[in-house]
Amino acid sequence: MAPTALLSVSNKEGLVPLAQGLLDAGYRLISSGGTASALQAAGIPVTKVAEHTGAPEILGGRVKTLHPRIHGGILARRAEPSHQADMEAQGIDPIDVVVVNLYPFRETVADPNVAFDTAIENIDIGGPAMVRAAAKNHADVAVLTSPAQYEGFLAALKAGAVDQALRRSLALAAFQHTAEYDTAISTWLAARLAQDGVAAAEPLRLELPARQTLRYGENPHQPATWHSAPSAGWGGAEQLQGKELSYNNLIDLDAALATVREFGYGPGSQPAAVVVKHTNPCGVATGSDGANALTRALDADRVSAFGGIVAINAPVDGATAQQLTSLFLECVVAPGFDAEARAQLAAKPNLRLLELSPEAINRASRQQLRTVLGGVLVQELDDQLVEESAWQVVSERQPNAEEMEDLRFAWKLVRHVRSNAITVAKAGQSLGVGAGQMNRVGSARLALEAAGGQARGAVLASDGFFPFDDTVRLAASHGVTAVIQPGGSVRDADSITACNELGLAMVVTGRRHFLH
Repeated sequence: MAPTALLSVSNKEGLVPLAQGLLDAGYRLISSGGTASALQAAGIPVTKVAEHTGAPEILGGRVKTLHPRIHGGILARRAEPSHQADMEAQGIDPIDVVVVNLYPFRETVADPNVAFDTAIENIDIGGPAMVRAAAKNHADVAVLTSPAQYEGFLAALKAGAVDQALRRSLALAAFQHTAEYDTAISTWLAARLAQDGVAAAEPLRLELPARQTLRYGENPHQPATWHSAPSAGWGGAEQLQGKELSYNNLIDLDAALATVREFGYGPGSQPAAVVVKHTNPCGVATGSDGANALTRALDADRVSAFGGIVAINAPVDGATAQQLTSLFLECVVAPGFDAEARAQLAAKPNLRLLELSPEAINRASRQQLRTVLGGVLVQELDDQLVEESAWQVVSERQPNAEEMEDLRFAWKLVRHVRSNAITVAKAGQSLGVGAGQMNRVGSARLALEAAGGQARGAVLASDGFFPFDDTVRLAASHGVTAVIQPGGSVRDADSITACNELGLAMVVTGRRHFLH
């Protein structure tokens, strides 16, 4: 009897050449539904599953392949006498190759407005059952779940080398395929139920293919791998030039992108640029255009900017590219780079350029994950829009319009600096950043010293409340005229009193932004 291949695919890429290759190798083909129609339209002889089983498709196609002549043919051990006896008694022919990929559930639910019933109907039942059966019995059955496997399989078949190593590799890919599919379904269903207030905390299930083995992690002795959804977030970025991305590059790029997005990203955004070193912004500025914003961000601290990571929220043109070539940088991310910019930046072939669209950002999960020993912490991203309606002026002096605009800018910036975080800013430009100190006044001292004489007439922002009035008094001594902080300290009155005594305006936001 000729060997048999069963083909039932949603993604029909490469289907006809695969079927022709199987025919040339002496296989007979059985298939169902749209796959059979596609093969017949290509002139390839195929037996429909209903003809093979003697049972029609029922329930509008929900039941096609769930039949003993299918699953018996896949699961039977060829060297097991009792299995062979059962097959002979039931008139079951062996199936030697199973080619299945599943209903497009993930593509269907990518539409946030998809109807619930439409999503449910795109949950495959028979497909996963066949894939798992074939993968379980891979010693006798080869299972293909991706068009990317077809060419290599036909080459091995032609060479007579569909050995156990290949079969096991295909079985692993098959189980990964069904695991990812089930994860997508459970994740989507949990999210939909959560919208209705039904779902409690669910077990964490991730579907993140390995995108790249990195040279190393934070340090050369640490192995590292980059896992990412193919078209969401950084998985949707296109690297236009430069060396391979490193672990630290990606961490810093993420910090830079989060900061620049405070000012919008893409068309209609207020032009802004951010320079990051070791996850902390060292220069942030808005401007009349991308080039002006970048110049001001670099000027905020050109010493720290050396070897930094840059994020720009507007397409990079020739004028902006000129600024990018003015000093050594590691990476630049932006919504786009025009031809003139690409030509100029090509002179720095090691500079990594990443084009990341707003659409790719929007497709990324709002879950933020961080590992701890033996586990994972999950939280929602801290990227909600600033709610100024909750702000209160608690000082006797009201901030003037210029100070209020500076306070908005400093507040957007401070939420992206590692705690304890203090920022000093004026006229849409960071002047000093104090990050990660063990006490708040220590961070303030760093930020104010970095600002130097520019602190006079500037504003100061704090990501957490002032436990004492020392930060207010230090800020006043450097000429700061207004401060913004979450409030909530048992000693808030002391800081407010200090503001009133020294003539500072103070705004309390009611929301802190720790970043650990």
